[in-house]
Formats: sequence, C-alpha cells, structure tokens
Amino acid sequence: MGEWSYEKAGVSIRRADEFVDYIRKKVGELHQKALLFGSFASGLRLEGYKKPVLMLTTDGVGTKLKVAQKVGIHHTVGIDLVAMNVNDLITTGAEPLGFLDYIATGKIEHEVLNRVIDGIVEGCRKAQVALVGGETAEMPDFYPEGVYDLAGFCAGLCEEEELITGEDIRPGHIIVGIPSSGFHSNGYSLIRKVLEAKGIGYEDRLPWTEKRVYELLLEPTRIYVKEVKALKEHGVKLKGMAHITGGGIPGNLIRILPEGCRAVVEKGKIPKNPAFSWIAELGKIEEKEMYRTFNMGVGFMLIVEKEEEEKVLSLIEDAFVCGHIEEGGRDVILR
Repeated sequence: MGEWSYEKAGVSIRRADEFVDYIRKKVGELHQKALLFGSFASGLRLEGYKKPVLMLTTDGVGTKLKVAQKVGIHHTVGIDLVAMNVNDLITTGAEPLGFLDYIATGKIEHEVLNRVIDGIVEGCRKAQVALVGGETAEMPDFYPEGVYDLAGFCAGLCEEEELITGEDIRPGHIIVGIPSSGFHSNGYSLIRKVLEAKGIGYEDRLPWTEKRVYELLLEPTRIYVKEVKALKEHGVKLKGMAHITGGGIPGNLIRILPEGCRAVVEKGKIPKNPAFSWIAELGKIEEKEMYRTFNMGVGFMLIVEKEEEEKVLSLIEDAFVCGHIEEGGRDVILR
C-alpha cells in the first residue's frame, strides 16, 4: 500500500462528492433550472430578448464570515453572498438570471458548508435567480480547519435600450431610499475591532433590545430584486440606482451621477437604526467616517422624476424620499 494519498494529504474526494450531492438536491428545489448542472459548465435558456446585454458582477461577504465562524451560524452569510451580487446587478436594469459560488476551505465539513448552501439557495429563491454551479476548493495548510471563504458571481440580462447608466439623471430629480436590514456586509473589520477594544462579546445582549450582538451582526443583507422588478413592471422610469455598500452613500451614489449633477442627501430623512449610533458611540467614530463606511440605514437608492414620487412610494411600502439632484459639480452632499 502506498505511503501517501490525497486523503492523507488532507483533501477528501469523498467529502467533496457528498457535498456536491447535497448541493444538487438543494438546487433541485429552486424554480429556476440550470442546464447541465454538475457538468464542466452550465447555463440557462435565453428567451424573449431582441438585443440582449449581458451584465456580470462578483463580490464576497468580507470579514462578516469571521463572526459567522466564531458563533457557528453559517446560513445567513450564504444569503449575504447572493444579496451582495444581485443588488449590484439590478442597478443596471438587468434581470439576475444565473448565480455561481466559490467556497474555499481547509477541510470540507458537511454540517458547516451544507448550511452555507442552504443560505445561498434561500438567497437565490428571494432573488428569483438560478444557482447554475460553483466550485468548492478543499485546501489544507492554506486555510486553517474551521475557516472558509466565499465569493459569488452573478450574470443577468436586459435589452440594450433598457440599460440604466445614470446618464439621464437631471437636476430636479428626487432620491428615494429603501431601508437596509442593518450593517449588511460592510464595515465588519471596523465593527469587530471596536467590539474587541470594548470587551463586548458576540453573546452579549444589545442595550436596546433582547437580541444578542451576533444576531444583529448576522442579520442577512436585504435583497431588493422584488422592489425594483415591481417598479419596472408598473412603468416607473428609473434614472439611476445605487447599492449602498462599502464607501457608504457618498462613495456609491456618486458612481451613477453624470457631469453637472450634484446629489443632495438629507440625513434627517433617513429612518434611524440604533445599530449605527451604537457602534459610533462605542468606537467614538466620527460621523463622516460612519457615512463613508456604513450604509447608515439605507441599503438602496433610486433616482426618479419628481412626478414618479407618489407611484414609487405606493409600490414600496417602506421607501422614503431623502434627497434631490441639483445643478453643480459632480458630488454627493450630506446635509
């Protein structure tokens, strides 16, 4: 018998095959079906497009994974992985069609990674997107046992004439915000350092609720696919959309502004979420730093004509007007 094998080196083909079997079973529960799932490549049938534009995104979950791995809760970061990608994609006007995941770990532990897949499948269901494939890399000696990393990739389509670029944004348009569910998946390196410096553990109670710290930190990123889809189906002319992630409102809203347009965001019109004031107070974090690190309670922004305000607010129950576009240098002003 040979002295060494792949199994002895720490990589188990058996564990990998069992994990793939679990993924195949979960994918079968989704309404959107992939072609050749489990083969060398997979895809989707494209129907109803005349001049399609293919849009692509990729993103991860960041150090929020360290919280999940510390407390042993793994399904919510799977939802985050889907959310971070599809929320980026829909800002272009494209419809998310296919999602892929990449999981890297020191050792495939089924009870851990199955829960991650459960979350990914739940995220795909919420986003109405097919899980078309992925890759699981077992890399002993590279990742410590019990550690994994995630990356996601999403593809979507829209008609070329329906692509939303922000070039139609004009002075007089309004900014509509949709609340976030919390920190989403940004700023966790700062959050973790603040909590560590203050000696606050993930199992500790939050001062304004009975929830524990980890419950707040692992709240999944909100997915905005249904809201945007409803607006488009009701004929709302979306001039621009921004997913508020790393960089906060200023760093993301400016990405869609054309020259000659300045966005004015009124901070007082954004619903207050105690999570942000809590972490700011704990870490003595300046307001400017908070707004360029976190979403501050607004996870997605729409720019529409003033005449569309009533329709938008009627279609999205918790949406709110929080600013406007004015003439000026390309910039985002927080007031």
